[in-house]
Formats: sequence, structure tokens, C-alpha cells
Amino acid sequence: MTDVLRTGARVLDDGDRAEVLALCDRDPVANVFVAGRVEAVGADPRRLGGELWGYGSRGSLEAVCWSGANLVPVEAGPAALDAFAARARTQGRRCSSVVGPADAALGLWERLAPAWGAAREVRPRQPLLVLDGPPAVEPDPWVRRSTAADLDLLVPACVAMFTEEVGYSPTAWDGGRAYRARVAELVAAGRSFVRLDAGDGGTPEPTSDPRAARRTAFKAELGAVSRRAVQVQGVFVDPALRGRGLAAPGTAAVAALAREHDDVVVSLYVNDFNTAALAAYRRAGFRQAGVLATVLF
Repeated sequence: MTDVLRTGARVLDDGDRAEVLALCDRDPVANVFVAGRVEAVGADPRRLGGELWGYGSRGSLEAVCWSGANLVPVEAGPAALDAFAARARTQGRRCSSVVGPADAALGLWERLAPAWGAAREVRPRQPLLVLDGPPAVEPDPWVRRSTAADLDLLVPACVAMFTEEVGYSPTAWDGGRAYRARVAELVAAGRSFVRLDAGDGGTPEPTSDPRAARRTAFKAELGAVSRRAVQVQGVFVDPALRGRGLAAPGTAAVAALAREHDDVVVSLYVNDFNTAALAAYRRAGFRQAGVLATVLF
């Protein structure tokens, strides 16, 4: 109660679950990350692996903010952002990024910057794209769900993608054990997709046999999954194969596989300066539905 009085935000629990999901349903695409976690394990911090902060009393919840590896505001207006920033300042920076709808994420960062200092990078405009029907191009038939047998080829591609996108290697602290475990978790959950390449040199000759493959030609994951939407993350084409038209049909295949059993909206977001990726996703049939922003530390 003292923290609530001091900051205006409170830590939520399972008694708030229904209200949290109702808030997420206002924009199921933008809020898929928080919705997916709460749907899977509830709102109790002991199971979430982080905290959900709420603005508003039980029965009158107005906004929430996920606080874990990231800070993710949900349906947060100026008063809620004030409360979430006050709570974040009280505990100190524990996250590696702030991410969410651009107005809310940048508004939260504006309130935190004087206390937290400079960010490593601010990406203020990341188009949020959706595909809520069939893809506009033929899906790549060689893209499939990954299996445990693919891990030795898949993990290096995941490391390369993460390093290229975020600016540092996820293997720096423990030699990559935790990151490999996370990739294996996504594979086991059916949320990882891959196309393997058995060709020599730059020839993208596909194969379904990881023993014959020499690299991962294309890969992607479903980084967030809720009952109404999924978010594609980690899209990667091997640098030697870029410019050969793998990204659009590959992403189309991921979208088709994601919608194979559930009528969900497939979404992804991309840096506005990545014009090649934007063009590929639009060829695949994605359209813009919003704008996100990310602040990296």
C-alpha cells in the first residue's frame, strides 16, 4: 500500500487477470506480449517472472505496465505513465528496454530519462504490420517448424540475428547456454520456423535434413502468442543469401503455419529504416496497423 500511495501504481495479481485481459483486448495486436503471458500463467508475479503494475483500483483498472526484462506499457495515458515512471524510478532500472506503442513507450522514457540517464539507442518509429488473411505471395514450401535436430544450425543463426538487431551478442555472459535454452524452448513449443540450405557457396539449395544442411537460410519465431494474435520476431536471412527473394515467401510461410489451426492476426514490427525488410513484408501481404517504439539500454 505504501508503494501505491507513493507512486500511484500497484502490483497486480490473479484477482486482476480478467481486467488485464480486457485492457489488452482493446488492441490485441499491440498488446499481444502482455496478453500472451497473462493468458498462459495468470497475473501472479511468482509465475510471471516479472510484475504487472496497474493504474486504477480493482474493478476500475485503467492501464497496466509489464516490468521484467522489458518495460511494456498497455493502454497507458499521461496519468498512468506518471505512475509507472514513479514506480520504475523507485526500484531503479532493471530492464534492457522500454517497448510498446510509440506514444506510450516514448512518453514513459521521457519521464524516466532524467533519473536513468542516456539510453544506448532510441528507435522512435517502428511500423507495426499485420496480416489477417491469406498471404499475398506463395509461402515458401521449404519453411517448416523447427525440431530439436535443427538446434546446432538454428542457434548460430539466432545469435547472428540478435547481434545484428540489438547490437551485442546474447552469448556474452554464459557462453550462450541460457540463449540456447530459450531457442530450444521455442522449438519445443512449435514457435520456431526454419528453412535449411544444403547448397554449396551461395546456392540456396533447400533440404529438410539437418545432417545434410550447411546453414540456416531463413528462420523466424513467434515471440508472443495470445488467443487473438501472434507476433513474428527474429526474422533472419543468411547474409550470403540476401537479395534472392527468400524473406517474403519465408515470412508468408510462417504466417500460414501460424494460422494453420487458429484464426489469429499475425503481426510483426520492423525498424522504419529497414526498407528492404519493409518491402518484403508488404510483398507478403502485411499492412501497417500502428507504430511502436523501442528504447534500448
